[in-house]
Amino acid sequence: MSTRNRPLDSQDRKILRELQKNARLSNAELAELVGMSTTACWNRTRQLEADGYIRGYVALLDSAKLGFADVVLLEVTLNRHDDDALARFGAELATLPEVLEAYLVSGEYDYLVKVAVDGTAGYERFLREKLYRIAGIRHSRSMFALRCMKSVPSVQIA
Repeated sequence: MSTRNRPLDSQDRKILRELQKNARLSNAELAELVGMSTTACWNRTRQLEADGYIRGYVALLDSAKLGFADVVLLEVTLNRHDDDALARFGAELATLPEVLEAYLVSGEYDYLVKVAVDGTAGYERFLREKLYRIAGIRHSRSMFALRCMKSVPSVQIA
């Protein structure tokens, strides 16, 4: 990955916007949508990847169809806050497939964790069999999401 931090121009932004809408576009389709030659579009896209603006391409899965219809937001407070304790907890949390996102945060608790589960029974299993087996948790508090108002995989390009 390049360490260069060049500013994005309007063509870069067009490419990024179109790829956010549909990352499966062929280079020819992308070039047509952004008004570039296929070679220029290919080179720009590869440069955006090299510069780290594009970190990867993914398939967005439907959690509900996969049996994980409920989202729980979990606040976690640890017993200790030294670098080793934070690193250990973060590393173990990252291995849990139900964890969609996890943030070390400022404020009353240490982590905000977004988890996908199959109802209250699935959440209880997640707590007992996975989360509470991670050493160092002092307290947790959870909230079931009632409805998702907005969900995007990354920042939207203006």
